[in-house]
Amino acid sequence: MPTLDRLESRLGGKDFQVIGLSIDRKGIESVKDFYREVGVEKLAIFLDPSGRGTRDLAIPGVPTTLLIDREGREVARKLGEAEWDSPELVSLVEKTIHSQSASNANTTSKNEVRDR
Repeated sequence: MPTLDRLESRLGGKDFQVIGLSIDRKGIESVKDFYREVGVEKLAIFLDPSGRGTRDLAIPGVPTTLLIDREGREVARKLGEAEWDSPELVSLVEKTIHSQSASNANTTSKNEVRDR
């Protein structure tokens, strides 16, 4: 979680957001306590005590991290822990962000040309 927090701090904005989904059934206070304990400062809290999200996304266990593009498509999946603020993984996320931004710009440009 701390490496995801640092990734959010570094790349978070309109083009990228880390969403930590808690399946803790003890509620938001338990998650807040955990965030304080491990030093998470930038991540918002999202709760899924029903576990529906993990079922719908076919997540076999935690931690599992998904990289999802603007269209809602899964780009990458990592089971287990990862150093999300490592140069290699930051680069993967940046490439995904930039390729999605370029794809959206191209789509917009094509639509603008067609509309004229």
